[in-house]
Amino acid sequence: MITIPTPRISTGPFTFGQRKAFDIRLDVPPLLEWQAKVVRESARFNVVCVGRRAGKTALGIDRIADPAMRRYPVAWFAPSYKFMVEVWREVEFYFAPIIVNKNKQERRMEFNTGGVLDFWSLDSPIAGRGRKYKRVIVDEAAFIPDLAYIWHAVIRNTLADYRGDAWIMSTPKGRNGFWELWRRGEESDAGWRSWQMPTEVNPLLAPEEIAELRQGPERIVAQEVDAMFLDDAGGVFRRVMEAATATPQDSAVPGHQYIMGIDWARSRDFTVLAIVDATLNQLVYLDRFNQIDYAVQRGRVLATYERFKPERVIAEMNAMGAPMVEQLMRDGLPVEGFTTTNATKAAIIDALALAFEQGALAILPDPTLINELQSYEMDRSPSGLMRYGAPSGMHDDTVMALAMAWYGAVSYEPIFYTL
Repeated sequence: MITIPTPRISTGPFTFGQRKAFDIRLDVPPLLEWQAKVVRESARFNVVCVGRRAGKTALGIDRIADPAMRRYPVAWFAPSYKFMVEVWREVEFYFAPIIVNKNKQERRMEFNTGGVLDFWSLDSPIAGRGRKYKRVIVDEAAFIPDLAYIWHAVIRNTLADYRGDAWIMSTPKGRNGFWELWRRGEESDAGWRSWQMPTEVNPLLAPEEIAELRQGPERIVAQEVDAMFLDDAGGVFRRVMEAATATPQDSAVPGHQYIMGIDWARSRDFTVLAIVDATLNQLVYLDRFNQIDYAVQRGRVLATYERFKPERVIAEMNAMGAPMVEQLMRDGLPVEGFTTTNATKAAIIDALALAFEQGALAILPDPTLINELQSYEMDRSPSGLMRYGAPSGMHDDTVMALAMAWYGAVSYEPIFYTL
């Protein structure tokens, strides 16, 4: 069991002009050791790069308390409003003794001290323009497009009137605008300070949880846990060309076991059938076609099944997949339906990425497959889940079919749903 530390008390008294002095008490969680160190060493412009669940958002909430209680306006910037939902709730809870007005539509809190807290989404690059603040928090900064430009054009200017300061915090995402600002602290630019720390700096996380986080693909662990800035950080699969050594098969080799993965076509996509030889750990057959006629797809699947007799058929269930899976079950195929969600997709993609890293899987040197694998991207949702997919305008049909087949070959965890 993890013990949550006793909240610390921030107190006054504070006097504003001719108003009577009074005490202000906020039950704010105590700073962790790394957070306290950062505060002690802070400069005017602070860039904090830490691993997931290290406690950066809690640090941000702590940093807005003091100026808000001293009658100053402060601001919280994030990539989108969805990233602010939990922050709003936490501020609402911890700052309850001083909140006199809150407007969710305008995303603004007013305090009895005279202080104000504004929440801004940087999906609009001019958010906050024309305002003035004593302190700003830029949360999940690595996920803000054109952050370096927005910093210089908008956010920095909001700090001029009060000679305010900034806390720019995030888990990294490649060498983008967040990295550029982080480098200013690393290079000792005047007024700048930077830090870089892994997830382990949070002692409230159970060691076994951190150990499990470290079981993922190397690049994801390096970025999400170790807080490393990686080149081409959006890429998911490494060593793809090294793995493109498999020999195609037209039919089953006696004594070998096979798994089939099926990704169904949509209006502009392709249906893909992927056959993994589980005895050799090789992708040995790939069929990609764009006919979405029900009978055509069923016929291609049945013909492929007869050639390889796979012991498992993992087929996508989403959209039109459900009736296709039902029909294939009536045809006697050992079908397991796969419902694609962010969580289930992450599980099969992580397993596939790990196979490439470890050299555990060989694939066919198919140009379409290689292109889709090399361009595949990862991003993070406002809820914290990793999201995987093809870049805008591209397909990921072969990747998904291969990922389902490979997962079916190496795992029997209950991620699939049989009708």
